[in-house]
Amino acid sequence: MQSGNQTSVYYFILVGLHHLPHLGVPLFLAFFVIYILTVSGNGLIILTVLLDVKLQRPMYWFLCHLSFLDMTISSAIVPKMLAGFLWNSRVISFQGCVIQLFSFHFLGCTECFLYTLMAYDRFLAICKPLYYATIMTRSICTCLACGTWLGGTLHSLFQTSFTFRLPFCGPNRVDYFFCDIPVILRLVCADTTINELVTFVDIGFLALTCFALILTSYGYIVSAILRIRSANGCRNAFSTCAAHLTVVIIYYVPCTFIYLRPGSQEPLDGVVAVFYTVITPLLNLIIYTLRNKERKAVLGRLGLCKKEHRH
Repeated sequence: MQSGNQTSVYYFILVGLHHLPHLGVPLFLAFFVIYILTVSGNGLIILTVLLDVKLQRPMYWFLCHLSFLDMTISSAIVPKMLAGFLWNSRVISFQGCVIQLFSFHFLGCTECFLYTLMAYDRFLAICKPLYYATIMTRSICTCLACGTWLGGTLHSLFQTSFTFRLPFCGPNRVDYFFCDIPVILRLVCADTTINELVTFVDIGFLALTCFALILTSYGYIVSAILRIRSANGCRNAFSTCAAHLTVVIIYYVPCTFIYLRPGSQEPLDGVVAVFYTVITPLLNLIIYTLRNKERKAVLGRLGLCKKEHRH
């Protein structure tokens, strides 16, 4: 993160989302509600797993990690965006920008690895049921989960240090609602070709590799499901897998749109970024967890969820 004596920028101004002035309060309220639902909902999901012994299984341990990641990635971005809507507080210190960029890529990369791990877990559960309990022990699951966090840390350290080693000597207006690599590189007073190429290759390789592994896992899973003779078992397996694939798609498509188009400066980038930093964590909660009957039953016993409607 060394930038030498050439760095004369001590803070950045986050321009934020482009909107009409009178929409500031409505946007604040909308994003505030989404943020509260995301944090409280994912917090309740973690609580249900901790309180119910029947949910002490690998799939739910990994879902707890996903819930925690969704809570923290929203918390790294949304509060500053909300301050910009209501109080026009758009200034972020140089150090604050570094921390925000590191946090975002650390959490995002960890989530990417976690989706791959969750696909592998489903592959073992459906395709290798006799070996599942032996392979996915508590200690192995803990090591695998820690591996995703370590991988995210190393990736983010590399990207953050590689970005902020460059000189910043004047422009400090970030035409975005948070500090991210593509927009920060536009403010650098040096040639950023190497950085753009490395970012493209690094993020592209990680994203496409993880996505390919996920698709491979689900290729085997679909093949195994089609051989299930029980209609109920087949339906349950498809339901679980469809939820995971839906979450994976809504995570990867926006990321691909942002990072695998070097030099993009389209206003649509901000809208897409809102989707995967603000909306996706809430969609994960709805698609991947609240639709799960076991978790809804636990929430019902806690008095925090209505009983399921009778079909």
